[in-house]
Amino acid sequence: MKFIVDNWYLIFVAAVSGAMLAWPLIRRGGSGLSPAAAVQLINREKATVVDVCEVEEFAAGHVAGARNIPLGELEARLPASVKNKTAPLLLVCAKGPRADRALGIAKKLGYEKAHALAGGLAAWKEANLPVEKA
Repeated sequence: MKFIVDNWYLIFVAAVSGAMLAWPLIRRGGSGLSPAAAVQLINREKATVVDVCEVEEFAAGHVAGARNIPLGELEARLPASVKNKTAPLLLVCAKGPRADRALGIAKKLGYEKAHALAGGLAAWKEANLPVEKA
């Protein structure tokens, strides 16, 4: 007990560090798919892949077969580009945050099986999965 009283600040720092490490997992809420799960969704359920990066980023590299609809245009262009709202939809961006925002837009538009790629294209490349350049 004396150790805890004498070193309370070390325990506090350890608790804060642990919370900071766990925060991304808590914040994500399980909405993101791992690259392996995304490949299964594409191959088994014929998911449509939509990259929400800007045109220049898309041209530099994207998931093979992906369509490009920048996040700012998603609400207007997604219904015309992906007509079947019951089919799986995989949203991708460079690192993940824009895909998470795009997921909210897609769900609002009625895409029941929309998913975001956790970690974005960076995670896709890290898993050594194929990337195309325009």
